[in-house]
Amino acid sequence: MSVSDDQRARFEADGFLVLDGFVDPVRCDRLRARADALTAGFEPPAQRSIFTTDEQARHTDDYFLDSGDQIRFFFEDDGRTINKIGHALHDLDPEFDAFSRTPELAALVTALGVADPRLMQSMYIFKSPFVGGEVRCHQDSTFLHTEPEAMIGLWFALEDARTDNGCLWAIPGAHRSGLKSRFVREGRTTRMDVLDDTPWDTAALVPLEVAKGAVILLDGLCPHMSQANRSPTSRHAYTLHVTSGRSAYPATNWLQRGTPARGF
Repeated sequence: MSVSDDQRARFEADGFLVLDGFVDPVRCDRLRARADALTAGFEPPAQRSIFTTDEQARHTDDYFLDSGDQIRFFFEDDGRTINKIGHALHDLDPEFDAFSRTPELAALVTALGVADPRLMQSMYIFKSPFVGGEVRCHQDSTFLHTEPEAMIGLWFALEDARTDNGCLWAIPGAHRSGLKSRFVREGRTTRMDVLDDTPWDTAALVPLEVAKGAVILLDGLCPHMSQANRSPTSRHAYTLHVTSGRSAYPATNWLQRGTPARGF
């Protein structure tokens, strides 16, 4: 799939781009079935790792820190419902690998400015009915930073995403204001370094409601969030974070891998 000049201009202006109908619904169903199978085979540990973009430093543990090249399961705040699977589905599971590594995706991220793209991270996000938690407004480059900044997130809607079941919201153009915070790793500890404490203009957030099969592309500096799912329907999504092989990937990133990230 090619990106038109108009689409690239919109991505550069807004910091995000929505492409409807990018994925065949059958492929969406196959990813959902595979995630269900992985979950069915998961034996929850006594100490369950919690995921949150709000207080991740407080929730960081060895299970999380060592998940960069593993398939691991993370829970909602209730400690009972699975929030997501991460962070190397694209490398370790054949179904997710086949979905993630296609010429179309390589061409797409390259057309949007990521040279020598590398698949750094993947997540399957459940956003379960009534319990799928809020994800506070954040920038993906807070959690995966490169020097210079060169990262794009791909958010695939495996089900319809609406305002009532927790669709994405984003602030158009706010990516041009730079990075506000950086999640830093030092050995086995982490901290959040605040670079700019100016609050987000949350009044400028716009909902990105999309149908099953859409992909939303997010500049690493684009501030985005999702509200809690208070509806009776789930909002499954699959995400990839792609960095440039021409940018340095510092050791201060929380996500570290035993082998370098591969391309498409």
